[in-house]
Amino acid sequence: MLVLKNVIKEKFMKNICPVEKNKEYVVSVQGLGYEGEGVSKIDNFTVFIPGALENEKVRIKIVKINKNFGFGKLLEVLEPSADRADPECAIYKRCGGCQLQHLSYGAQLEFKKNRVEDCLRRIGKLDGFVLHDTIGMDNPYRYRNKVQLPVGKKNGKTSIGFYAQRSHDIIDLETCLIQNETADRVIGIVKGWMDRYNIEAYDEQKNSGIVRNIMVREGFRTKEVMVVIVTRTKELPHKKEFIEALKSSIHGLRSVIQNVNTKQTNVILSDECITLWGPETISDYIGEFKFNISPLSFFQVNPVQTEVLYSKALEYAGLTGNETVFDAYCGTGTITLFLSKKAKKVYGVEIVPQAIENAIINAKQNGVENAEFIVGEAEKVIPDLIKQGVRADVVVVDPPRKGCGMELLQAIAKIEPKRIVYVSCDPGTLARDLGILKDLGYDTKEVQPVDMFPQTAHVETVVLIERK
Repeated sequence: MLVLKNVIKEKFMKNICPVEKNKEYVVSVQGLGYEGEGVSKIDNFTVFIPGALENEKVRIKIVKINKNFGFGKLLEVLEPSADRADPECAIYKRCGGCQLQHLSYGAQLEFKKNRVEDCLRRIGKLDGFVLHDTIGMDNPYRYRNKVQLPVGKKNGKTSIGFYAQRSHDIIDLETCLIQNETADRVIGIVKGWMDRYNIEAYDEQKNSGIVRNIMVREGFRTKEVMVVIVTRTKELPHKKEFIEALKSSIHGLRSVIQNVNTKQTNVILSDECITLWGPETISDYIGEFKFNISPLSFFQVNPVQTEVLYSKALEYAGLTGNETVFDAYCGTGTITLFLSKKAKKVYGVEIVPQAIENAIINAKQNGVENAEFIVGEAEKVIPDLIKQGVRADVVVVDPPRKGCGMELLQAIAKIEPKRIVYVSCDPGTLARDLGILKDLGYDTKEVQPVDMFPQTAHVETVVLIERK
């Protein structure tokens, strides 16, 4: 069977595919793919070229060939785009943390708007909506309040950094221009501690070693710092020295947590957290509201743009003070509390128990009495609420990347809310769900992209949907 597959592949490569692996070509770039890579055609065969920009003429080497497309390595830009920029990061070309530093920031915003529009029209089959320009940042660097990085060994030294694109090779870094400076200092401390005490880094191939990942969270306004060290084993050698090194060097350090993840998995955090020093949470503000954040809590990583995003969601909700609102996938209750300012009652639903515990505390400490939080899958909890006679005038959904479940969308449509506000982190699943809602009697009215993650291909979008 394997021989037959190789024969078929060889026949395909020789007789059908117009390009050859490891051969160089000069091509024109017609557009950008969803990850920001250049897209070119060679005899109608699509080639993706990371680092190339639209309207450029480039020299490439074909490095991978699939059935319907291939990948080219950018060797030389022969005719550069007017939108090309010089990356400020020294390891940008090797690191997978960013994808768009070579594109001017204004062009990044336009790229994200175009990506959203393409998905809505091509996948959702939508038209007649108003698409606004992407809301960007005054300073599109150093915006992340949370960073998670894998830990490994290279040439006998500890390596901490993002993976190289399409691989699990750790690109060691000393500084990262999209994360806060505190995280840079923590990385240096962890490297020094591990090398000094010969602490083993995790080997994912062998499922051996101790330290798997480092996570750093910092309150944008409070400046409170949480350091989470993710380990394969419950035993953590020289943890006292680790804590002291952090305490002596990290201003604002409030919490040091050990997360024990024994599974051979790509999932970073397990449910087992051990507080090594300080309290279990740190706090931060979004707008007027103060939030407690635990290691496992979802909390938007760009607080400046989060306030922009949630304010737009509140505007689209069109609340007058008399409405009942469902907030699906509420996390620690961030959007819920924003909605509570102008709603009669808000029900927040989230599957992570610890996040709901934080949400309840967040509501209490902010004096919010018209919000109720429920643990469970939104696809099951909201239909149950409806069966109990609870009906919503407005529904807000902020799902994970996979989007909303069909069961939830059907349940929402059944109660016929006047408006639905959809907050999305993936234009593809957003478009799919908006297409479903269209068939269920809802029109997409306004679409607002927000640049939550400058220098990367990711885009958040908030959408106003109204019943026909």
